Amino acid sequence: MRTWRKNKLLWLLFLPCLLYYLIFKYLPMFGLVITFKDFNLFKGIWASEWVGFKYYRLFLENPDFLLLMKNTFLLGLYRLVFGFPAPILLAILLNEVRKASFKRLVQTVSYLPHFISNVIVASMVIMFLSPTGGLINNLLGGLGIGPVNFMNEPGFFRLIYVLSEIWQHIGWETIIYLAALTAIDPQLYEAAEMDGASRLRRIWHITLPGISPAIVITLILNIGQVLEIGFEKVFLMQNPAIYETADIISTYVYRVGMQQGNFSYGASIDLFMGIISLVFIYSANWISRRISETSLW
Repeated sequence: MRTWRKNKLLWLLFLPCLLYYLIFKYLPMFGLVITFKDFNLFKGIWASEWVGFKYYRLFLENPDFLLLMKNTFLLGLYRLVFGFPAPILLAILLNEVRKASFKRLVQTVSYLPHFISNVIVASMVIMFLSPTGGLINNLLGGLGIGPVNFMNEPGFFRLIYVLSEIWQHIGWETIIYLAALTAIDPQLYEAAEMDGASRLRRIWHITLPGISPAIVITLILNIGQVLEIGFEKVFLMQNPAIYETADIISTYVYRVGMQQGNFSYGASIDLFMGIISLVFIYSANWISRRISETSLW
């Protein structure tokens, strides 16, 4: 009680956040029982027939299971491999900029795409890559290359998606590393410069070690989200012609869960993927704790 009275204002400030997670994150977990039932909207959750692991087996035996897993994993892996280092590199480059006005301009320009909705971003991508009048095809036409229907070529989808993700989020994610850079003692750079260390060596021996805890934590979180590909952008950018590379778990869940009304099947797939993501993040945290002093817990 003494702690409560001493920090009651802080607890009151924390209350809205606590209520948000209780109402929108934890209470809905009770609905996961429908993954073990043949849920009927009119009967309700508790009156619906119990079917056990029927829908989990149905998903694992689905002929498209391996294709869906492959597409989801590769899309998440490419986003991790190419998208994760991008904000780190941008933060380091911005840290080396000495002209404050130019630095602010770059930060502002790189932050803005984060606030554009996925609907607008997907529309922009489709418009720029259009074979009739698209900016990219106009540039290719100037080089004597015929129009390419990028959005109907399965081989281009992952590249297009990852590049659009990097462009949209690189600036916002850079904030984490710029904040970490402010904690590095400037005297370290001065001492290294006096010892004759080049700019590249200062980055390698001072900057990167200084932000390594932030890098490790964000890497662990990103590994846990490898299979959690955002639904909206993929759904808006895909079409039946490129399903072989663009059809992922979340779009499949939308089709069977929302369009076909099989809520139990869709919820089962989501829970299955959530368990795999938990294994990923736990494994990454365990490895990080073993090889370094930084981990989530």
